Amino acid sequence: MTWAPESLPAAGRPPVTPDQREASAVGGARDMAGLTVLEVLRRLDSGPRGLLETQADHRLAHYGENALPARRPVSWPARFARGLRDPFTGVLLCLGLVSAAVSSWGTACVITVLVLVSCALRSRAEYRADRSAAALRELITTTATVQRQAGPASAPRTREIPVDQLVPGDVIRLTPGDMVPADLRLLRASSLTVHQAALTGESKPVTKFPLDAPGRDPLADAALFEQPHLCFQGSSVASGSGTAVVIATGAGTRFAGAYGSTARRRGESAFDRSVNGISWILIRFMLLTPPLVLMANAALRGRGLETLPFAVAVAVGLTPEMLPVVVTAVLARGATILARRHEVIVKRLPALHDLGAIDVLCTDKTGTLTQDRPVLHCSLTPDGRPGPEPLHWAAVNSLWTLQLADLPAPDPLDEAILDAAEPEGYEYEGVAALPFDPVRRLAGALVRRPGRTGPHTLVVKGAPEDVLDRCTRVRTAGHDAEDTEIDSAARQRLRELVEAKAAQGLRLLAVAVTELPAGLPAELPAELPAGRGRLTSADEHGLTLTGFVALSDALAPTAPDALTALARSGVAVKVLTGDHPGTAAAVCRDLGLAIDPGTVVTGDRIAELSGPALAELAARTTVFARCTPEDKARVVAALRESGYTTGFLGDGVNDLPALQTADIGLCPRDAVHVTREAADVVLAAKDLTAIGHAIAAGRHSTGNIVTYLRITLSSNLGNVIAMLAAGLLLPFLPMLPAQVLLQNLCFDAAQLTFALDRPAPAALRGPATLRPHAFLRYITGFGLLNATADLATFAILTLTVPGSGHPAGQAAFHAGWFTENLLTQALVMLLLRAGRPAPAPICLAAAALAAIGLLLPLSPLAPALGMITLPGLYYLLLASVLTLYGAGLALANARHQRRYGDGSS
Repeated sequence: MTWAPESLPAAGRPPVTPDQREASAVGGARDMAGLTVLEVLRRLDSGPRGLLETQADHRLAHYGENALPARRPVSWPARFARGLRDPFTGVLLCLGLVSAAVSSWGTACVITVLVLVSCALRSRAEYRADRSAAALRELITTTATVQRQAGPASAPRTREIPVDQLVPGDVIRLTPGDMVPADLRLLRASSLTVHQAALTGESKPVTKFPLDAPGRDPLADAALFEQPHLCFQGSSVASGSGTAVVIATGAGTRFAGAYGSTARRRGESAFDRSVNGISWILIRFMLLTPPLVLMANAALRGRGLETLPFAVAVAVGLTPEMLPVVVTAVLARGATILARRHEVIVKRLPALHDLGAIDVLCTDKTGTLTQDRPVLHCSLTPDGRPGPEPLHWAAVNSLWTLQLADLPAPDPLDEAILDAAEPEGYEYEGVAALPFDPVRRLAGALVRRPGRTGPHTLVVKGAPEDVLDRCTRVRTAGHDAEDTEIDSAARQRLRELVEAKAAQGLRLLAVAVTELPAGLPAELPAELPAGRGRLTSADEHGLTLTGFVALSDALAPTAPDALTALARSGVAVKVLTGDHPGTAAAVCRDLGLAIDPGTVVTGDRIAELSGPALAELAARTTVFARCTPEDKARVVAALRESGYTTGFLGDGVNDLPALQTADIGLCPRDAVHVTREAADVVLAAKDLTAIGHAIAAGRHSTGNIVTYLRITLSSNLGNVIAMLAAGLLLPFLPMLPAQVLLQNLCFDAAQLTFALDRPAPAALRGPATLRPHAFLRYITGFGLLNATADLATFAILTLTVPGSGHPAGQAAFHAGWFTENLLTQALVMLLLRAGRPAPAPICLAAAALAAIGLLLPLSPLAPALGMITLPGLYYLLLASVLTLYGAGLALANARHQRRYGDGSS
């Protein structure tokens, strides 16, 4: 057998580029889905015995490793440069350049230090978060069992190799628990079922079996996943075993195709929108302040460019210079606590705020609301009434099928039946068994009572439609009742019963029995395993239906309490699943989610709508079933467009579009590799309780950021108003530029302790958001109150510090206002917090701020800073002003809390 021209490059041909490698493999599954097994093997230049080792080496060099496209790590310089894109940082840099241009080097140096510290701290925190997330990145699987030949005349040898060494044409073996390492075409299979939830969202295992000559019609992606003879990378073997040939690896797999099509950049997040809104309001004020100061001083005082440093200092005074630093410190601390206490990794720091802002959480069903394992719901007689006989016979079938059929792994359905069965179901002795077959869709067990002669009993269970096709009689009552023939009307009633139970979210297995004569056939086929010679599929006819066993998904034990806690926190949960509508609705009703009959929306309905109509439907619907990946993404996008802050929890490739569309993407630690790469938050387990902890941590962090912004902006605005007024009324500058910057630096350093704050409990009861207009209202009111205190201090200084036209009087005025500003800022730190008493770090920082304000004018550094000692009368009058100001702050804050609450706005 020789290589096709496109299979390998000719000698001397240049090396194949990654793009060429991808192009040579893309579409492998679709191209080969309609070919016969022989045609597939010929196209791949392979055979049932596997590749030669030399062939595999050549193909590995040509196609490259069987690995997903890697994401390049972000370098330190890139992280640092990304921090410079912050709007406040950009404005500060511009102000620093202006200061340097007019030789105000002190102002320029202070601004530069602030920018460098902010960017360095942010880069360090994000680097540590990325390192934590990198520790969770596991390969889809580490090794695969491959069959290769050392030479043309050698016997094939089976061995384990790293998954990334697989190439098209390799023959591999699958066993229970294996992850499918590439796209495969089945050659042989025995009772093989595969979980494809990571690709399709369907929770039930899919039966796979080889087809020699499938149809050749073009296939869509959805139809590809339904093909029984194809297995895809990202799925896992639930039961059975198989042998398959690799038809696509690396970037050519459907798994990588889904990854590449959804690896797009998410739009602006809730955090970005909130902070940018506040930032641009302040930036407008900052950019407007210097020209106003210059023009006012020129018009009223005849001053020129000599007031530019003061104008820049006033603009910097309005700026929350430490906002990037405080935000990063708060979010990094919250992320660290989440990782340490709850094993939740926040990969993107702003995502912690987005967690706190979530008001709609979208999730799939499997593994989140349910445990992804069945439990027995009920045992039903053929007329739909509860009865023990169907469960009795189902347990006999399950027990001896597991014992005699030599299955590679127990079937979860059999285990669920045996867990629920009574002990008397085991008084039989097994004779032979036929395991579940994907074509028959039945499992049969031949049993007898020990010590008794006479006929044996064949017990069959399986898909209702297949069992009913083999039934001629139905048992209408207990063991002693006379069985009756099944007519067309009875068959229709039974089918309607099956459909009604399926609509309720139940999975039905039909159970039937018949009597077979004892004894062995004259000749047994030599290839049949032990225990199967007494039973063939030809015996599974003329059955008597005893009833049905109904199974349902086992609910996750933490889900009901977690859903209740989320509802109390103001988070609406919406379920987006690929499952049957009845199954999804039943699970949600069992969990207590409010679902009215007929309100489950399927993917077909989603596809029909767009714009406001889809947004309205998404807002009022709780459960979406039969959803494709695109359906999930459209629902999430519609919710975002309606103004909701959305989170999406998923673990499969089919969840990637919705994960990328949501404000915050969450996945469990055992999610597929590409999903972990795309998610913002990685959970230790796929558990809503962990999400509750993460949301609480996000609201806690947002509450601390809100506290910082409220206190900083109201205090800064008050100081700027007072400085502008004093600058126009006084014949000298009310405060030197260096004093303004020093005051801001002390205040900002003290406010770093807000990273350790404890918000009031009410701040955790609803979504935490930063609302620009609410902030503007808040800082305007409290800023005017602060400006009033500053102007009262100005009046006191006019009375107690004579000779303001003299340099000594000006120095005393500067010292008095510097002291008052730091004391009022210390009061603001303590009194404008919401709820609980301030923790020790904030109290100590406020005390240090007050001590600096009182002691610096008395220290040896005072002359260098342009300040002198103040008279005692000033301190007495200042104490009265501060007392009145503190009382006014407390009253105004209490009124604000009563009117607006102590949330985030």
